[in-house]
Amino acid sequence: AYDIGLHGVVYQVNKWDPKQFDWTKKLADADYVGPTCQYCHMRGGHHNVQRFGTVYTSMGMSMADRGAPIWKEKRDRWTSVCDDCHSPRFARENLQALDESVKDAGLKYRETFKVAEDLIKDGV
Repeated sequence: AYDIGLHGVVYQVNKWDPKQFDWTKKLADADYVGPTCQYCHMRGGHHNVQRFGTVYTSMGMSMADRGAPIWKEKRDRWTSVCDDCHSPRFARENLQALDESVKDAGLKYRETFKVAEDLIKDGV
């Protein structure tokens, strides 16, 4: 997802240009043209990549989890990374769009699974 998203495309186009990505600098001192995976996922020197992950299984995707304090903490942490370069509104709106995409994908998955199940029952 990163490679085909805006940040990944900026990285792929510019990664060999030392003016855009100076790999001799520590991450905290770097002034890159766009964020690398490490910038967002290893923020503050943390080596637990999932700490700032957007993987929904680690955020607790079930509807029951949405009111849990850990859900709010993870979402706030996630949007705080985006706030480094974007407005807080931008981060919240993108997280909401991601929520909607995940819901849509879940519905499509269930529909597809039902079609496959029916085909198997019909002997196809």
